[in-house]
Amino acid sequence: MGLPSMSSDLIPVVLSKIMQSKSYTVIILGDDTKKFAIYTEPHVGKNLQSFLTQGKKPRPSTFDLLENIFKGYNIDILQVVIHDVEDTTYTARLFLELSEGDKKNIVEVDARPSDCLTLALMGNIPIFCRKAVMDKAISVSD
Repeated sequence: MGLPSMSSDLIPVVLSKIMQSKSYTVIILGDDTKKFAIYTEPHVGKNLQSFLTQGKKPRPSTFDLLENIFKGYNIDILQVVIHDVEDTTYTARLFLELSEGDKKNIVEVDARPSDCLTLALMGNIPIFCRKAVMDKAISVSD
């Protein structure tokens, strides 16, 4: 079974900008042709900014915990896919590879885009967007 990234349905995207206010965070993603915004809670932006600026954290974050669990169980994050959008609500999928000896399994997990994006940025994991989602997404300038 191949990963969806092998499909022409997926478009590689990158994080373009993070903007914060007291009531929400805006994450701008896209490629050379189009950018779109994902809105999420204010603490998500704070976590992302802290990671991107390599800020010192007084305590490990939930994402640090997940990263340590993944390492302990030989789980690699393969990719993140922005999977769907309904109105302005996006959904994402996290693709994990579980290794047990010489056996490998790929698991697809539904997750919030903000969580997936944080994990992707922490681990330098590729981010993709389904073409249908990119077509439906409202274009923004950054």
